Amino acid sequence: MLLAALAIIAGFALLVWSADRFVEGAAATARHAGMPPLLIGMVIVGFGTSAPEMVVSAMAALEGSPGLALGNAYGSNIANTGLILGAAALFVPLAVHSKIVRKELPLLLAITCLSGFFLWDDGLERWEALVLLAGFFGLIGWSVFSALRGKDDVLEGEMESELAVHGMSLGRALFWLVAGLVLLILSSRILVWGAVTIAEALGVSDLIIGLTIVALGTSLPELAATVIAARKGEHDIAIGNVVGSNMFNLLAVVGIAGAIAPMSNVPPEVLSRDWPVVIGLTVALFIFAYGFRGQGRINRFEGAALLAAYIAYNAYLASTVVARAVA
Repeated sequence: MLLAALAIIAGFALLVWSADRFVEGAAATARHAGMPPLLIGMVIVGFGTSAPEMVVSAMAALEGSPGLALGNAYGSNIANTGLILGAAALFVPLAVHSKIVRKELPLLLAITCLSGFFLWDDGLERWEALVLLAGFFGLIGWSVFSALRGKDDVLEGEMESELAVHGMSLGRALFWLVAGLVLLILSSRILVWGAVTIAEALGVSDLIIGLTIVALGTSLPELAATVIAARKGEHDIAIGNVVGSNMFNLLAVVGIAGAIAPMSNVPPEVLSRDWPVVIGLTVALFIFAYGFRGQGRINRFEGAALLAAYIAYNAYLASTVVARAVA
């Protein structure tokens, strides 16, 4: 048990560090290749910040823990919206200027509904996972199209200034691109082993571990990126990071895990407990940030509401674990 706990701590630390190195290496490599800043931000950085969830879920599926993979995806979305955006908006109200971010919000809502529809029969078949993956590649294509057409978007200016701060040589960028990916895989394997071992020792499902500990850990890159962006006044990057990551989680993370190991017996509480929280937070984010009567904005009160929902959800999960332990 102690070794497993140390594995989780070490896995998280290495995961966050390697994800940061991977993202910076990928972004700098793309910059040297002449890619537009907006395209780098929407595709390269967006993909990179979701890399921990993707690799962890793939490893979990390969090792026979699909519940951990699904919990990681849903739990990460809950943490991204409730904890990360909620906490950021509580300290710095977030305004939405970017037309691209506004277009992504209803798309995220539609993807969330689709993911719930596929789980309606308490399972995720391989063909459904492949549909999600097809949607992921479609999203990448749409992001490329939007980035190439959105040269005057506010998000481009924010991304241009952000990339200028994190410049590195091509050789160094390629090194960290490869080394970061290798370390991501290694740290994910360590983390999954520790999480599964802890779940077995405590007698709780790997789904619960995925929804809480693993989801929070794999969301740390988004937390760092969002807080830094919010403090710099780059509000569209802050919200765009979360919206993009949430779409990647539902399409790529769940899709990869389901394609590797189809889920025939998804716990019913996923649809009755976890998905409603995901869709509820997504609807709230859409209402707050879209700006039906003008500019979208997540104010402090709305940020506090998102954060309170995250805390209440995790408190409920903790109470169910305690109740089972006592029983």
